[in-house]
Amino acid sequence: MPTQTKENYIKAIYFLSQKDQRISVTDLSKEMGVSTPTVNNMVKKLEGYGWITYKKYKPIEITEVGQKIAALIIRKHRLAEMFMTKVMGFGWEEVHEIAEEMEHIQSDKLFDRMDELLGYPTVDPHGSPIPDKQGNISSKKYLKLSDVKEGKSVRLCSLADTSTDLLLFLNSKQIKLGTEMDILKIESFDKSFLVSYDAYNGMMLSHDVCKCLLVEEI
Repeated sequence: MPTQTKENYIKAIYFLSQKDQRISVTDLSKEMGVSTPTVNNMVKKLEGYGWITYKKYKPIEITEVGQKIAALIIRKHRLAEMFMTKVMGFGWEEVHEIAEEMEHIQSDKLFDRMDELLGYPTVDPHGSPIPDKQGNISSKKYLKLSDVKEGKSVRLCSLADTSTDLLLFLNSKQIKLGTEMDILKIESFDKSFLVSYDAYNGMMLSHDVCKCLLVEEI
């Protein structure tokens, strides 16, 4: 039975592999917040499980088996987040830490029932795709709001950053998934966006915030 630590490592390797195919032990050490010797020891164990391949001084590569293991952990995490927000009434800023614990529960029945009760959602509360029971992930390509031109209208579909600070900021501005915005003006000095949506006509969003909002044009 995989331990929580091993699962956290393979999930971290999976996410790093989505950003850069060349994953070093140093990269993984920084991601996990542990020493290089500790990572080396775990990498050998993960290779023994067939989850990764690794040779000294070469990049860590996740195998198909490892990708599926990681995807199914992510599935449990995102289903748990969705269940907590849709059924239990948690805010989208409250669920990540709890889901970090729930993703290690070894009960397919529990998560399959969550999936059923939720109506088989394809995304979590932050718009991230939920893998299916086979570990397949179907993700859509969205634009960063910061890359959209002045005068366009967009719909918020996902977030590039799910930090609590950002989620609380969006809460304070009553911005949520599905919010439709008109881009009224883009400031030439700092690239901040003046937008209108719902009852807000003339809300200023910083360039940093706009980079975190993933949208589709409407």
